[in-house]
Amino acid sequence: MSFAVRLLRALPAETAHHVTVALIERGVLAGVGRRPMADPRLRQRVWGLDFASPIGLAAGFDKDARIPAAMLDIGFAFVEVGSVTPRPQPGNERPRVFRLPRDRAVINRYGFNSLGHAAMRQRLLVSRGAICARGVLGINLGANKDSADPIADYANGVTSLGPLADFLVVNVSSPNTPGLRDLQARDRFVRLVDAVQGARAEVERAGTLPLLFKVAPDLDAESRRDIAEVAVEKKIDGLVVSNTTIARPDTLRGDHRGQAGGLSGAPLFAPSTAMLREIYERTGGAVPLIGVGGIQSGADAYAKIRAGATLVELYTALIYEGPSLIRRMAGDLARLLARDGFNHVAEAVGRDAGRR
Repeated sequence: MSFAVRLLRALPAETAHHVTVALIERGVLAGVGRRPMADPRLRQRVWGLDFASPIGLAAGFDKDARIPAAMLDIGFAFVEVGSVTPRPQPGNERPRVFRLPRDRAVINRYGFNSLGHAAMRQRLLVSRGAICARGVLGINLGANKDSADPIADYANGVTSLGPLADFLVVNVSSPNTPGLRDLQARDRFVRLVDAVQGARAEVERAGTLPLLFKVAPDLDAESRRDIAEVAVEKKIDGLVVSNTTIARPDTLRGDHRGQAGGLSGAPLFAPSTAMLREIYERTGGAVPLIGVGGIQSGADAYAKIRAGATLVELYTALIYEGPSLIRRMAGDLARLLARDGFNHVAEAVGRDAGRR
């Protein structure tokens, strides 16, 4: 662990996050962990987009698209910014982020703190060229807490920010906005999919704009089946599996384990990977999946890929390992592929999953 990471961890969690983003924005950490030339085994084309590796930055780290180009420079092949809401909102009261270092985990209840669509759009209009030169940009869409029509909020996000994104993610799985996860119920999920796909048709580059949905790891068996069935029926471009969990495993040791909010990090790895494998099996591998939850190493990323992930994302591990983790992960992943006789990462997708 670097001195900088140790120093940041001495600060309160949210303060450390703001300081980190500010330092990266000012170029202080430029080049730290910068990626080497991508191993050709890690390259792939998904949704008509070129990914230098399967490793991306999950939503939540760069909520307002302040540093996507810099994070691509650090070594990520793609960055998902947001969640962003139509109107600015402060999120929940502080403190709202809690480290559980002994568990390699974090609990957060941010509640979609966001500067809003207009601010993100203005920032991306300036930085889009620099981002395109470095990698792939995803934008994660949220709904305002006091919205009378959350589905309309998501449709608004598609038309407002779709022209500036390489792909969009509709986040209906944050546990920190009351009622949001209800949109994963089958009937409401179908209405949501219809609404945002309809909104996409109004975007100039609609035919090439992938539209994904991020789901919760806490869904029951019937809901998981419904999500998979709707994804196939509606020809959804992809699913992000999964968001943080409201579950609290008995193994948690951190002092803050009783805090309300979504749990991320190492304890989420097993349940999110099991859900990923199930969704892959239920969709017959027909829907590209981004695997998120508890990834700490190249071996973890490889396990997600073998369970059915085409791409993977991480965030919490950066808090404990720093940006040099990305370089190590890419190297380890390439070595694991070679060990198992795969010439290309796409050959490993779903190898540990069956079919239903």
